Amino acid sequence: MGTVERRVLAGERDLELLACAAGTAGRPLLFVHGAYVGAWCWAEYWLPWFAAWGHPAYALSLRGHGGSGGRERLNEFGLADYAEDLHAAIAEMEQPPILVGHSMGALVVQKILERGIDCPGSVLICPVPPFGILPATLALAFTRPALFAEIQAMAAGRRVSLEALQQSMFSGPLEAERLQRIAARMQRESSRALLDMSGWGLPQPRAARVATLVLGAARDVLIPVWLAESSARMLGAEYRRLEGLGHAVMLDAGWQDAARAVLEWLADARRATDRAADGR
Repeated sequence: MGTVERRVLAGERDLELLACAAGTAGRPLLFVHGAYVGAWCWAEYWLPWFAAWGHPAYALSLRGHGGSGGRERLNEFGLADYAEDLHAAIAEMEQPPILVGHSMGALVVQKILERGIDCPGSVLICPVPPFGILPATLALAFTRPALFAEIQAMAAGRRVSLEALQQSMFSGPLEAERLQRIAARMQRESSRALLDMSGWGLPQPRAARVATLVLGAARDVLIPVWLAESSARMLGAEYRRLEGLGHAVMLDAGWQDAARAVLEWLADARRATDRAADGR
């Protein structure tokens, strides 16, 4: 598979953009990470895999995350700020990319689409719903109170146990060394962004303006599949359920199943566009 390169988008605060695009000619994909991580979560598997299938693949680290600037001011940043970062990355592309957001990143994608930007499509994976994170939070508190307590500790800036990380992010046991490597790269999330996801900075509830796929993971305890499906209905989007996967679909053992679902949808969307063009 291709090599992932690190680029820097210079500005008020430098933004990290990981790229795997050499020798590709398809529609570019721009991946947006969720809370507590950075662009690195896409780099191990998804960026080189999609590049191997002909799609220039990019992943952005939102301000204060990964290798982007602003870590010292993280708690000042909300979803609107993250949407500005996404807008800056889109502006660097030679053609409008398909936006792929995971969890919190799915809300950031919805925030940028509110602006009516030129976008050929979006994929929302285990998305924080357009109506916010509170239903998922309450569901976790009632069904998994011990895990809920650990997640709250992480939101407060403390480290979670490896057991809690595995239960919350993955479908089953991971090798201890791999789990430790992932845990070492995780970070705090902005308290303002968490507040925004609770209701203060949500996107306006409306049907998706572009072709959209929503993916729910059957073993996701953070964004249960019923919430992912509710998001799809609210947005008028296509919905597909991923069996055997946890929340971190890009890092889970069955990551290729999720990647294939995205690739199949891209192919279906391209055929639909071609048929529409032939019918004019």
